[in-house]
Amino acid sequence: MFDQVDWQQVWIATTETFHMVIISTIFTAILGIPLGVLLVITDRGHLWENQFIYRTVGLIVNTFRAVPFIVLVLFLFPVSKLLLGTTLGTTAATIPLVAGAAPFYARLVETAIREIDRGVIEAAQVMGASRRFIIAKVLIPEALPAIVSGLTVTCVSLISFSAMAGIVGGGGLGETAYRFGFQSFNDQMLYTCGVLLILLVQIVQGIGDWIARKIDKR
Repeated sequence: MFDQVDWQQVWIATTETFHMVIISTIFTAILGIPLGVLLVITDRGHLWENQFIYRTVGLIVNTFRAVPFIVLVLFLFPVSKLLLGTTLGTTAATIPLVAGAAPFYARLVETAIREIDRGVIEAAQVMGASRRFIIAKVLIPEALPAIVSGLTVTCVSLISFSAMAGIVGGGGLGETAYRFGFQSFNDQMLYTCGVLLILLVQIVQGIGDWIARKIDKR
């Protein structure tokens, strides 16, 4: 039934997709969480009100969110070339992946933190807690389940983005499905890569939901 499937190529493509998604998720979290925190604490009436920073960060986040991912890949070709010396391959693909996912995740982090009861923050301020303490010991811990859930949603989006990046030389299951499946008129390769992407999404979603439930103390 699967006599036309090149399993070695499928395995290589799967590892490339894991490579792209894992690295991109890590850097998306590293960038997205601070951006999300900034969008909250610099807003009017919050811990560190600063409308210039709030509007600047908001503008950057909204700009990158507004650009379609495939266009963002093309826009960032020069950046990949400058930083890595190439625009092809899984490592080069992580740059547009992070650029597309981090602003999206920042908004999810912002939403998670805004849902915290202001009374908890005010209680910490009354006790004389510093802004750094409130961010590290109140805002992040209280919003952590939602932050993890948001990262899970973002990681699932990155799997989809990685498939699109594959079409323009990013490697992974997307490129294999396109080159060895669609362009080669090999439906078995095309469907095999599609099913693996679906399974990967299910696994990531399941793990993320489990972690969120474990750390949710409510």
